[in-house]
Amino acid sequence: MIRYDRETNRISLDTAHSSLQFAVREGLLLQTYSGPRLRGWAAEERAPHNDPGCWPNLLPQVCAVPGAGDQRTCALQAEFSDGSEAGELYFKSAGVSAGKYALEGLPAFHGGEAEAETLRVVLEDPMGLQVELLFGVFEDCDLITRAMRVTNTGAQPVRLRKAASLCMDLPKGPLELVTFDGDWAAERRMHRTPLRPGVQSVGSTGGIPTHAHNPAVILCRPDTGEEQGECWSAAFVYSGNFLIEAESSIAGSRLVMGIHPYHFCWTLEPGECFTAPEAALVYSDRGFGEMSHRFHKAIRSHLLRGPWADMERPRPVLINSWEAAYFDFDEAKLLRLAQAAKQAGIDLFVLDDGWFEGRNADTTSLGDWTVDYSKLPGGIPGLCEKLRALGMDFGIWVEPESISPESRLYREHPDWALQIPGRKNLEIRHQYTLDFSRPEVVDGIWEQLRALLDSCPVKYVKWDMNRSLTHVWSAGLPAARQGEVYHRYVLGVYSLQQRLLERYPDLLLENCAGGGARFDCGMLYYSPQIWCSDNTDALDRLFIQYGTSFFYPASTVGAHFSTVPNHCTGRISSPEARMASALSGTFGYELDLTRYSAEELEQLRGYSELYRKCGRMIRTARLYRLVPPTGRGAAWMYLAEDKNEAMVFAVGDALTGSRLPLPGLNPERSYRSEEGESWTGEELSRLGLPLPRCWGDVPAVIWHLTAIDN
Repeated sequence: MIRYDRETNRISLDTAHSSLQFAVREGLLLQTYSGPRLRGWAAEERAPHNDPGCWPNLLPQVCAVPGAGDQRTCALQAEFSDGSEAGELYFKSAGVSAGKYALEGLPAFHGGEAEAETLRVVLEDPMGLQVELLFGVFEDCDLITRAMRVTNTGAQPVRLRKAASLCMDLPKGPLELVTFDGDWAAERRMHRTPLRPGVQSVGSTGGIPTHAHNPAVILCRPDTGEEQGECWSAAFVYSGNFLIEAESSIAGSRLVMGIHPYHFCWTLEPGECFTAPEAALVYSDRGFGEMSHRFHKAIRSHLLRGPWADMERPRPVLINSWEAAYFDFDEAKLLRLAQAAKQAGIDLFVLDDGWFEGRNADTTSLGDWTVDYSKLPGGIPGLCEKLRALGMDFGIWVEPESISPESRLYREHPDWALQIPGRKNLEIRHQYTLDFSRPEVVDGIWEQLRALLDSCPVKYVKWDMNRSLTHVWSAGLPAARQGEVYHRYVLGVYSLQQRLLERYPDLLLENCAGGGARFDCGMLYYSPQIWCSDNTDALDRLFIQYGTSFFYPASTVGAHFSTVPNHCTGRISSPEARMASALSGTFGYELDLTRYSAEELEQLRGYSELYRKCGRMIRTARLYRLVPPTGRGAAWMYLAEDKNEAMVFAVGDALTGSRLPLPGLNPERSYRSEEGESWTGEELSRLGLPLPRCWGDVPAVIWHLTAIDN
């Protein structure tokens, strides 16, 4: 709920367990509290006046601007027509309405009048700038969102140099910064470090979030763990360049999140408005586990859209052709793979890279989305028809944002690629990036995709993006507005994915960016699942999916069972270990099943059936991270909200002890495994689940527990 006391100009954003409070003092909107829910109002801290020159630098301004005394990192930086960049934002008005605000052309959490409320606060700069701060409150899942609209109310152009969506001061005291970082095939590894004096930051200037840093962070107390301690977490609902800054100073700590200022300069003509993307906030005083549960619930209920947002709807078990065939296939080979997949209980056949004309290696043909009839004589419709005769649905891979220099599209439209006149363009993976900041480029790719998807009943699309943006310059904008290209590019990607969803509302869209380089809340608004990483190795996935789980629920995590030796690491791990990671996501297969015996395919069918049986519970469950990953193992549990069902996974070193405690179970019920063993919930919570003795390099055990009457 939102409380607004007009007499005292105090505001409180209250969720079920947290409050964020503001007050207007001397015309400035200040943050006065962030923490556990308050019924009343927090006592306001008075800034010390023994050094008047430092006083503005100590104020917890809700939208900090530079040049007028606040020397800490700012949220909004504008260049006015006279060349000045100093800002002063004064409170003008506030209003509360039912339902969650929406952002035109941008992803955002959503909620109806019974689910959310919106606070609109208007601030004004006397130089001719109006800032509308938008706050959404979802009381049931403890989520608060924030976005910003900036309007030029003056008579001269204004240039925005920085427009951060979030500016938040945190309570005083020592804090630690938790980020999720890595590289290709090693995404979202958790890193935790004390917040030192000064600014610590993570971000991206690659046009996408990239593999290096995820656009989500946590600030926590030093004693915070899975089940205890305070943490403030924030995720950026955006899929482009970002900057997250955490600053510690004498004034306390400040968190700023928004579009990266690198090569960002947005010109506002008189009357024009710029909308900054949304940031999502969750506070927990019960550790990381509760924080994750609140984010998971909010994403499932208020970010995902369309029929696949329904967690009751089964997700298809799929087979992807990539690791089975790479570029070397014809229709007969694909059908043999599909026949084996059917024996393994698979629902959906996904044709990966190599299906379009001339694509026999990664050096050519991106941008020419027409079928290679030498491989598929009946085209995509012919293959689709044969797969449906086997009882399988059809899905396909595309990389719409890229173009090969060796392609028909590039020969016809070389200016459609991002490139700077006079500079040699940079090939990465033998490809350039299309200029999606230009509507005509987006329209051209849309026409090709529409023709493809109209040709037969395609149930699933994997949208890939395999390189960062370089040589960012657009032939569609004048020199003075080249600082808008990065952001306009992201808007172009969003607009094309929105077209897909509107024309094909039942389509299951899965995003991918060289694996997990664009795993963010912005993409989840358009696709209910994202390929987590190109690395499917069982041990490496422990770290990758552990870090991913802090913000993103299992229903969004693309995870597949793959062959051994693993194609990324060469490691050999047990089928149970590979299944543990695959079952903890959207579940599918990434291997050549034509090499499997009938007995082995029957074993895989058993896992496919287990996913169908337990998939809904995993998609909606509360996650417990039982044993954090080491180089040799981890353990975790999904527990149904009613506590009547659980899936427990233990891999490697997590099996070396005698028992594994399972928190959260109903102590008054008993739980039975598929093998017929049973224990009371109290026994499992206090003493733990008895562990079997296991051998092998990477052993694993999976338990499915159901509650029974004592």
